[in-house]
Amino acid sequence: MTMNAVNIKTPVYLDYHASTPVDPRVLEVMLPWFTEKFGNPHSTSHSFGREAAEAVEKARGQVAELIGADPREIIFTSGATESNNLAIKGAANFERHHRNKRRRIVTLVSEHKCVLESVRDVEREGFETVFLPVDHNGKVSMADLDRVVDDETLLVSIMAANNEIGVLQPIEEIGALTRERGVLFHSDAAQAVGKVPLDVESANIDLLSISGHKLYGPKGIGVLFMRRRPRARIEPLFSGGGQERTIRSGTLAPPLVMGIGEACAIAGQQLMEESRRLTALRQRFLERFDARVDGTILNGSLEDRLPGNVSLRIDGVDALALIEQAPDLAFSTGSACTSDIVEPSHVLRAIGLENHEAGASIRLGLGRFTTPDEVDFAVDYLAEAVAQSRGQVGAA
Repeated sequence: MTMNAVNIKTPVYLDYHASTPVDPRVLEVMLPWFTEKFGNPHSTSHSFGREAAEAVEKARGQVAELIGADPREIIFTSGATESNNLAIKGAANFERHHRNKRRRIVTLVSEHKCVLESVRDVEREGFETVFLPVDHNGKVSMADLDRVVDDETLLVSIMAANNEIGVLQPIEEIGALTRERGVLFHSDAAQAVGKVPLDVESANIDLLSISGHKLYGPKGIGVLFMRRRPRARIEPLFSGGGQERTIRSGTLAPPLVMGIGEACAIAGQQLMEESRRLTALRQRFLERFDARVDGTILNGSLEDRLPGNVSLRIDGVDALALIEQAPDLAFSTGSACTSDIVEPSHVLRAIGLENHEAGASIRLGLGRFTTPDEVDFAVDYLAEAVAQSRGQVGAA
């Protein structure tokens, strides 16, 4: 690459769906809990433990406020992968051990791998599973969902926002359907919480997963929202001391808990402003890149989409090769939560792309600290990389 970045610190980070940097305001809240505030929040016989316990409850309230929940419905976990496993397997285990009436679990073929694998795990234990398709925009058909959700169905698990193409599902419509039929509704909201408005009451969500490092908090902390009324019943995945209302045993890490709490508080305060800013930056990128590079197609719906998501198919390039040619820009080909095995994205295949089309797709995630200058740099830098990839150096 020959171009120079003027007033830009490289590499430029545009992979906010993979992970977000910890907001400095979040870090400031966390730091004391690594040093002088070291009490165990479950040892409340002295002031050190009581101080930690009180701070944990404050953070629980901050998370609850962001999603319209009761603090008592917030269960801290290690991240969204654990929360998704706990929701799906925990619901199946409770049903099998206590009622054994509803044996169907419904999800989408475009879900995160940890949801798909969790559903396959319970399938091996005797549950019927349904993997519904999505349309070319990445959306579920409500007619398909209506057809399979009945009194045999235990759980529907559909993510709020897709981690690769950023498409938003009709969460409130899904919740209305599942509530009407007495079916549990779980949503992996790791990408949506803090980015778009999400209220568990209006959406009739029973179980919802959150990840700290997707909303400018630390890694290693997540949340499972578990509804109290009507009660979502699940069994824990492992045994221990009964922490987190017996659902998720283990000593909490106060610095991480404070981090996700503060991250949720900040997200709630500036959600709408940030959404507008990121939508404008996304449009800036798309318009300028389209003017520089021909043969580009956006993957998934433009209207129902996370503000900062760009999933773009570029004809005539190999996405992995493009990433290697553009080391000063951090972006990806899709989900960052898979193994090192290189294969076409299951999400892109689900929306109808052929393997070569999926292999020509890149994902950029714009975020809180993305600037207009960084967007402009990304346009020029990627345009030159595409020209080189197509053998058109000097033509751009």
